[in-house]
Amino acid sequence: MTSESSEAPAEGAHYFRTPKETTHRRDVEIMLAGRELTVTTAGGVFSGDRIDLGTRVLLREVPPPPPEGEILDLGCGWGPITLSAALLAPQASVWAVDVNELALELTALNARRAKAANVRTATPGQVPDDVRFAAIWSNPPIRIGKTELHAMLLHWLPRLLPEASAHLVVQRNLGADSLQGWLQTQLPSGWTVVRAGSAKGYRVLRVTAPASN
Repeated sequence: MTSESSEAPAEGAHYFRTPKETTHRRDVEIMLAGRELTVTTAGGVFSGDRIDLGTRVLLREVPPPPPEGEILDLGCGWGPITLSAALLAPQASVWAVDVNELALELTALNARRAKAANVRTATPGQVPDDVRFAAIWSNPPIRIGKTELHAMLLHWLPRLLPEASAHLVVQRNLGADSLQGWLQTQLPSGWTVVRAGSAKGYRVLRVTAPASN
């Protein structure tokens, strides 16, 4: 999907709902936050056999997470962004949010295996309305379609604390530049949206809340 595509979910949209059938699980050796980890992945979740390239770009470009407070991984999949934030900021509370219940199950399992006790898994509706985030890290589900993506971002981004930032990784040929411009026009005055990094066909967008949010 590009920014000019139709509103219908594109190929890959099946990752953004809970699989109806049993999926094959596998253990994968990965490196996150300077640690070697064994994680469990599965078909039916995004990038079910590896850390995808976009997530690797995000984790390379994003600044260290805030040491305390609430951090959101929006669209957690099996948990690579969640685990990285949780291990780097053990005093913070990391919310792993996804509509795919298999993804939440795998993220919770992988957090236990990594001894990351500061991870909370939740569907979007399970996050209390009064929770505000010191940071958001996300490889957002671009392929769900523009309408749903835009609604999702406009729901979660305003929940940043004053002067806190979200970092979003988006593939250039899937509309990263147009999404940057759209966010700047849709968010209230005082918000900033800039390109914080670019590598291997991906953009990392930094969205920062004003001092009084």
